[in-house]
Amino acid sequence: MATLDRMDVGLRALHLLEGQRMAQHLFAHVVATEVIKPGRSEEEVDNRIALIAREVFGVRAGRVARRFARSGSNTVVGGQWPERVIGAQDLVVLDFDSLLAPYETGFARTVAIGDDLVRRALVHDLAVVAQGARDAFRADDSLTGHELYATIRDLAAKAGRSLGGAAHCGRLTGTAPAPRAGATRPEVFIGPDNDRPLRRTSEEGVRAHWILQIHLVDEPRGHAAVHTELLDLC
Repeated sequence: MATLDRMDVGLRALHLLEGQRMAQHLFAHVVATEVIKPGRSEEEVDNRIALIAREVFGVRAGRVARRFARSGSNTVVGGQWPERVIGAQDLVVLDFDSLLAPYETGFARTVAIGDDLVRRALVHDLAVVAQGARDAFRADDSLTGHELYATIRDLAAKAGRSLGGAAHCGRLTGTAPAPRAGATRPEVFIGPDNDRPLRRTSEEGVRAHWILQIHLVDEPRGHAAVHTELLDLC
C-alpha cells in the first residue's frame, strides 16, 4: 500500500487550515455586517451567507445543503428543522459544514442576540468547555477518544450543562458530522466507544486530524449552543 510523502501530508494539513481560515473570516464578516438580525428568517440569513461566501470567498454550496443558520428551539434539533424567524432574545447557531465539505472539515459558532444573560451564559460556558477540551488534548499525547469525550462531559457537567448532538464530541476530518444509522466505526469519533489514541497515523501514512464538535444544551429553556473547529492544527 502506497505511503504518502511529506509534501502530500503537508498539503493536506494546509488544505484543512485554509478551510478553517475561510470559515473564521466568513463568520467574522457575517457578524460585522449584521446579517443576523431579529425579524429575519433563517432562510433569509442562509441566502445572505451563501451570497457572501460566493462573492467574497468564491465558495458555493448547493441549494439542498444551504442551511447555515438555526435559531431558538431549532438549535436543539438535528437533521432538517422547520423554518423560523429570529427573535429579539435568541441564540443563533451558524454552521458552515456544507460550505466546508470540499475542505473535509467543519466550523460552527453560536451567537447570542439581545442582552439575555441566560443565553449569553450558555455561549460563555461553551467557550470554556471548548478551551478545556483543547487544553486536555494538548496536555496528553496518548489521549484516546473516550478520554477526551469523558473530559468534555465532565467540563459540561461542572458548568451545569448537558451534552447534546449525536453522542460524540468530534470526528475525523472527512467524516460525516453524525454517525449514520448502523455505523460501526467508533474510532472515527471522539466518543465513549473510541479507545484508540487520537494522535495516530494510518497505514497510508496519513496523520489523523480531528474536528472538535461540542453541543451544549439548556434543556429547561429548550435551546443549545454549538462550537465546531479543527482540534489539532490550530
